[in-house]
Amino acid sequence: MKYPYLKGKIALVTGGSRGIGAATAVALAKQGANVVLTYRNKAARAEEVAEEVRSHGVRAMTMAVDLTVRQDVDSLMKAIKKEFGGLDVLILNASGGMEKDLVAENPDYPLLLNRDAQLWTLQAALPLMPKGGRIVFITSHWAHFYGQEGQERIAAYEPVAYSKYEGEKALLALIPRLEQHGIRLNRISGDMVEGTITPKLLERAQPGTLKSRSEMGTPIPTVHDMAVAVVKACGDDKMKQGEVIYVGEAGMPTSQVSK
Repeated sequence: MKYPYLKGKIALVTGGSRGIGAATAVALAKQGANVVLTYRNKAARAEEVAEEVRSHGVRAMTMAVDLTVRQDVDSLMKAIKKEFGGLDVLILNASGGMEKDLVAENPDYPLLLNRDAQLWTLQAALPLMPKGGRIVFITSHWAHFYGQEGQERIAAYEPVAYSKYEGEKALLALIPRLEQHGIRLNRISGDMVEGTITPKLLERAQPGTLKSRSEMGTPIPTVHDMAVAVVKACGDDKMKQGEVIYVGEAGMPTSQVSK
């Protein structure tokens, strides 16, 4: 489906060098959007994604950014302003919290990345965004429904689920400010996603996780499925402020399935 809003727009995808971020960057390019994608330490992989973006006749820019460092985020926004003049779409995709080395160095790393960095990235981007701008936060069912009765719990993912839940709450609290600027925030909540690093990390930390999920008989969504949802959240003019798109039903509380 084509979304006229996205043609010619400038979109920033955090964590755009792989997985959902990479699929989203390409999907936005197919809609005619120019794409900025950030990466933490995989420059060659990010450039491969950028080349695929450019193959659709749009512009692409890559930049190494540690979102947990505010100066890095400020430098990113300055670079976007210099190169493109502004920003229309912000995709808050980058997340983490299962990286043993980073968590060992800083036990608060999950909250720093999944809550604090999301907030200051949005706040730094806001001055670049015009009325009608779109922001999309990508999360998981385990995080979005965190603490609800009947919600599946995975011990290895707990720090990520909690911190992303806190990040989502913090972003929602900014909606009154966003409405003053005429900017819309939407959310994508997904099941475990094929083609991302998370299933591999979960299986490594908690062997049998993938087998258990496959025995449920419900196929897990792909990065393409997530990208389709993100593009809809960006481009569909009928989306409401704060609305959520759910991708994949496994992992949701039973009371929420098919709602």
